[in-house]
Amino acid sequence: MLGSVLLAVSRSPLARRAVSGFPVTRLVVDRFVAGEDAGSALAAVQRLTDARLTVTLDHLGEETKDARAAAETVKAYVSMLDALRPIGLGTRAEVSVKLSAVGQMLDRGMALDHAREICAAARDAGTTVTLDMEDHTTVDSTLSILGELREDFPATGVAVQAYLFRSEGDLRDLSREGSRVRLVKGAYAEPASVAHQKKADVDKAYVRCLRILMEGKGYPMVATHDDRLISITELLADRAGRGRDSFEYQMLYGIRTDKQEALARAGSTVRVYVPYGDDWYGYFMRRLAERPANVAFFLRSLRSK
Repeated sequence: MLGSVLLAVSRSPLARRAVSGFPVTRLVVDRFVAGEDAGSALAAVQRLTDARLTVTLDHLGEETKDARAAAETVKAYVSMLDALRPIGLGTRAEVSVKLSAVGQMLDRGMALDHAREICAAARDAGTTVTLDMEDHTTVDSTLSILGELREDFPATGVAVQAYLFRSEGDLRDLSREGSRVRLVKGAYAEPASVAHQKKADVDKAYVRCLRILMEGKGYPMVATHDDRLISITELLADRAGRGRDSFEYQMLYGIRTDKQEALARAGSTVRVYVPYGDDWYGYFMRRLAERPANVAFFLRSLRSK
């Protein structure tokens, strides 16, 4: 119930103004967001890669309804990728892109052209792009754009949300050789007609999706902080005859950093999802909705100020 309320609040302009106005909010946001500018994000990348972790960078923003703002988002990504290349971090850091941030809600062709520009910059930097998945109304558009991008940029990845009823079918189509797929539970408020609502059902769906990926020929990117799901990942990988270099874990910046480092020390590839930028509100509220511990952390911080 709390998660559903927070997801609804994440799209409320009134709540955005109220939460953003709390003096302590910025301090709490810093736990989940690397900073508001590229310099802060690059510093975070350097720290994480020094700890034998890899990174995916997300310039925060979504649901852009202005062509100029979409173009500015593209410019931010290209600038970041250009900055990674001379310091030798192109092979350790990729970027994650929300198509709605680069014009998907305005014009499909615009979003595709913008995504191509980012993919080209990523290729020049020695890395690649993963498309984030957003609410269920964008899935068909995102997958169709992915298909076109992969014609020129075959390493382009995509996120799939396990709580959607359709995802097992989508994964069967995506689990082919060379396909990079990030499996997430899902963090949007979706209706019961298209998505599982109970945590137990979402967890079961995640395992079914994970089995499809592990038995397929692609490269699974397992996005979870759950020890039980990590153990199941290891079991399914072993059953499928997969080595540690044939899949990776992905975890959010600022969450379970001890687990991230422990998995990396054990020989697993661990990629940290590092968001940056000043449009942090929607991302921040979804992180609160995902885990009650995050809400408790926020409330403790408010009481202490």
